[in-house]
Amino acid sequence: MIHWTEMLRLTIAYVLALPLAIEREREEQTAGLRTFPLMALASCAVVLIGTRQMEVQGQSRVLQGLLSGIGVICAGSIIHAQSRVHGTATAAAILGTAVMGVAAAYEMYDVAIFLSVVMYLTLKFSGPFKARLDREAGRTGSDTI
Repeated sequence: MIHWTEMLRLTIAYVLALPLAIEREREEQTAGLRTFPLMALASCAVVLIGTRQMEVQGQSRVLQGLLSGIGVICAGSIIHAQSRVHGTATAAAILGTAVMGVAAAYEMYDVAIFLSVVMYLTLKFSGPFKARLDREAGRTGSDTI
């Protein structure tokens, strides 16, 4: 039996991740148009499976496992080279996208939309400001260790 409300939640999670994915793709980041929507979709699906199949305590374990797995993916997107760290914004956005998927699964659409909008605006408009701060501090545009 198809649960149409769950399909709607999955669709919302996917669609809300698209602006973030497009922004990361435009910035030529390693994670982008495929990673972000898939992360939101998978996170939402994991939670939906947990809510359908488990009691509250089991759902808590599902969320803990999901967040641990996302942490591994985020760590993989961070690159350390020549005393610089790259990819921390992408890692944070991946985590936020996963949480957005969780919010959609729990029908917390206000939270999911808020996360999508704020993360998009941060990724879109903070770059030039960060570049200026890096120039003023004598950095080459990356986070120093």
